[in-house]
Amino acid sequence: MDYVETEGDTIDQAIENALIRLGVERDRISIEILSEGKRGILGFGTQKARVRASLRRPPVEANPLEPAADPGMLASAAAKPLTEAETAAIGEKAKGVLNEILKKMGIEASVQAKTGDKADEIVLEVICDDSGLLIGRKGQTLEALQYLVTRIAGDRQGSEGPHILVDIENYRQRRKKSLEDMALRLGEKAKRQRKTVTVDALSAADRRIVHAALQDDPWITTKSLGQGSYRRLLIIPEGDRKRKEESKPIDKQDSRSQSNIDRPRPARTS
Repeated sequence: MDYVETEGDTIDQAIENALIRLGVERDRISIEILSEGKRGILGFGTQKARVRASLRRPPVEANPLEPAADPGMLASAAAKPLTEAETAAIGEKAKGVLNEILKKMGIEASVQAKTGDKADEIVLEVICDDSGLLIGRKGQTLEALQYLVTRIAGDRQGSEGPHILVDIENYRQRRKKSLEDMALRLGEKAKRQRKTVTVDALSAADRRIVHAALQDDPWITTKSLGQGSYRRLLIIPEGDRKRKEESKPIDKQDSRSQSNIDRPRPARTS
């Protein structure tokens, strides 16, 4: 499956649904927004947000033993990878877009474009005195800025563009560390109390961080439940305990006891 089209109450939810269906992380797909959705009035005229998520394809390496393929066929088979110069050009364009948005907001700031942890990632680092204003509640303003910059700078047609991130004062790394610490703490609480712990008011990106932080714990299961702004994350204890106990070999003493139970008793003689 090279792409899927999914719906959601919000664009973030539609993207999360696409990630679940494709079974990949956010940096493995390109997103095309087909519809931003509409609230409607009193439930009438409501429209879902709709996106098309396409898998990012790795560059195709030429085999010297095979004849050269037609360029048109190669373009249709796999997206042409960006050169360093093209990536730098997109980074400069995104930087200019973000500078213009901040100027329109009346915020004095400087923006630095740099390569992220991954080769196909561009980070726009904002330096200003109003960091709290730009970050917003739980990073919502920062996410909105990133969405605008990505939509305007955009992926180049016919190729895979880099993933653009907007950051300020290393907020994203600090937020990720905070969410991972919270996930581990709540996971221990769920196991200790043997009760499901509910986490509300997390964005789709934040929920993915919590899922990833707990995915290797064999005694914890996580899942999202609900729709839109009411969607919440559940941390459920003893996710694998029953399966583990069922797969354990029967203890020797239990085996002897079971064999005594199963052994037929001799008939009484009168």
